[in-house]
Amino acid sequence: MNYRKLGRTGLKVSALCLGTMQWGWTANEQTAFAVMDAFVEHGGNFLDTADYYSRWIPGHKGGESEEIIGHWMQSRRNRESIIVATKVRQPMGPGPNDQGLSRKHILEAVEASLMRLQTDYIDLYQMHAYDADTPIDETLQALDDLRRAGKVRYVGASNYPAWRLVEALWSAGVHATVRFDSLEPHYNLVHRQEFEQDLKTICERYQIGVIPYSPLARGFLTGKYRRGETTASTYAETVAKRYDHDSAWRILEVVREIAQETNSTPAAVSLAWLLAQSVVTAPIVGANSVEQLEQNLAAVELTLTEEQLLRLDKVSSL
Repeated sequence: MNYRKLGRTGLKVSALCLGTMQWGWTANEQTAFAVMDAFVEHGGNFLDTADYYSRWIPGHKGGESEEIIGHWMQSRRNRESIIVATKVRQPMGPGPNDQGLSRKHILEAVEASLMRLQTDYIDLYQMHAYDADTPIDETLQALDDLRRAGKVRYVGASNYPAWRLVEALWSAGVHATVRFDSLEPHYNLVHRQEFEQDLKTICERYQIGVIPYSPLARGFLTGKYRRGETTASTYAETVAKRYDHDSAWRILEVVREIAQETNSTPAAVSLAWLLAQSVVTAPIVGANSVEQLEQNLAAVELTLTEEQLLRLDKVSSL
């Protein structure tokens, strides 16, 4: 496993981050433990979760993923070697202050996350999405207080538009508070414009580490789907809605060609392309089994040639 600095910071994280949205949802605790064990055995140290995971499931209250990670770290006694990233923003209850990025909600949410994770600090605390109802300086001041208290070590943003990210950087500079050192955007070979239009330049200019989510386009870039197989039983509706178009299939065709050339897989090629982007720190990969995880980890050992990277850039260009 290779390690990279998180943006301008001195924090070193594994080149792939293990996403854990599926813990307690499509992967039970036993499976989650096996996948996290395998991830660590391969040198991984970076886990991504959120307090909201998996509140959308009937009967779930949210925090299931954090709880499983907490149980695992306690069982393995490995807290100091794991970089835990979690998030705050999404609704965690029915009340008007049970969501958002107000000082009230952040201070309450962090305590709940710490309890579920069975730890006294969070390595990277991320804002799950921006909150138009709360001034950015209120959010940053609350985060700065948490950093000074030792409960949070670094902070980041997720799903932030470019204008809000710049506003946050400006506010942190003016008010001398903690600033965002990471961004978690939706970014992959078939979804480039949203990040590359403005956010990429901001991240490069201000040395913000980029942790892309959905790097395999909800499984589309694994190559497991075939054009025309769009029935409900074979093709997830959300995948079809977003990626069932000519340009996406052309991209996948080139990805498959390069996978054959490199004796690898479409997933490894797609992740290797992201890892070759200088602004990217660590794509977030999910896995419901050790086998799936190992297929993704192969990307770390795959180095694409300049010609292969150019072909991928050309077919997926804006």
